[in-house]
Amino acid sequence: MNPDLLEQMGNQIGFNGLPYIVPIHPNLVHLTLGLFIAAIAFDIVGVLFPVEKAVFRYLAIPVTRSGLFDVGWYNLVAAAIITFFTVASGFYEIMLAVPVAGVRSAWGLEALETMLWHGVGGVFLLALIVLMTVWRGFQRFRWRKDMARQVQWSYLGVGLLIFLLMFLQGTLGAHLGGEFGVHVTADQLLRLGENPNQL
Repeated sequence: MNPDLLEQMGNQIGFNGLPYIVPIHPNLVHLTLGLFIAAIAFDIVGVLFPVEKAVFRYLAIPVTRSGLFDVGWYNLVAAAIITFFTVASGFYEIMLAVPVAGVRSAWGLEALETMLWHGVGGVFLLALIVLMTVWRGFQRFRWRKDMARQVQWSYLGVGLLIFLLMFLQGTLGAHLGGEFGVHVTADQLLRLGENPNQL
């Protein structure tokens, strides 16, 4: 963002470049990841339930196949909802970003390119998660509602592909914080010539 605009905010901006102590976006990112991964994982276990049924019985864990699919469904719905907030907070925080200049990421990108790819990737992943939720909803309530296996193999395959996209997206986000110092308090203090251990 334009440094003159940041100066207008005065004392509201902390050393991390945000008007609050801890960045919100990284925390919501991990919530999105956890919910989506749990959703796909429980659906995979539900699909493989006949194979794993003996293991559950041996461990004396009372599990039903429909219960596994319920957990997958509700985690996916929660992931779709929370991802809107994840993307919104990411755009808000990226507007306040003042990355370290003259640095290239491990992928050879500069800060602005990394921010743009990360922003576009976030919106793309949001769309994919919402589409997956709609697809899962049709499977659960229309197409496969009377079947023991509630999800299609193609749905699980796309879910695993989204895992890969999430890894790439997360790596771009890690470059922003780790290499460009975006919203990292210690990096910002070092740039100002102050000792982060003294605060």
